[in-house]
Amino acid sequence: MAPGHVAYGLGAQYGLRITAETVAAWERGLALPSDYELTALAGVLWCAPGELLTAARSLREHRVSRELSPDELAGRLGMATSAYLRMEESGRWRGNERQSAALSEALGLTPADFVTATGREEELAELLRSAVTTRWQAYGRPVAKLVPMDRRRIQEILERLHADYQALMVSTLSWSSTGTDRPGNTGEEGRAFLARIVPRFWETADPSA
Repeated sequence: MAPGHVAYGLGAQYGLRITAETVAAWERGLALPSDYELTALAGVLWCAPGELLTAARSLREHRVSRELSPDELAGRLGMATSAYLRMEESGRWRGNERQSAALSEALGLTPADFVTATGREEELAELLRSAVTTRWQAYGRPVAKLVPMDRRRIQEILERLHADYQALMVSTLSWSSTGTDRPGNTGEEGRAFLARIVPRFWETADPSA
């Protein structure tokens, strides 16, 4: 179906005045349809709304992929719809621990999904960088506030990441002290380690890692 055909279907079946140019912008990811527009689009294309999304990252995308309305999800979380929508639109989650657990369950979020969808990735990265470069023991509790995981498991991950980073730094210093030139002996490896600290955290959290 060409964008014009889709736009016609949206108007004929759902009464939406959508142009072919808007449909094309949705396809290219240059614009986002509203919840009702996405539902209507799925109806025209004979599919589920979640099938029209790429890998969900935001709270809204996860909610739509589960075909939940804001009212339905807010009810499951035990909060007012207006309060939930403010957090969804801002990309910053402010729910308490019980609501966070209910959110993960309702949307089927992994810990990594939860951190991304609630806008906490950069905050987590800052904590992890500090943990591996200083005393990791001081960061178990702050990280646990961001990541819905058992705190003992988080402490194990921080300890391992700290050990890996410190071993890398010792190795780098040892090579530098011999006067032997090699890639990475100027701190590039350490910077690369810190730049990928969040992916390393999830990789270390994986039991098969």
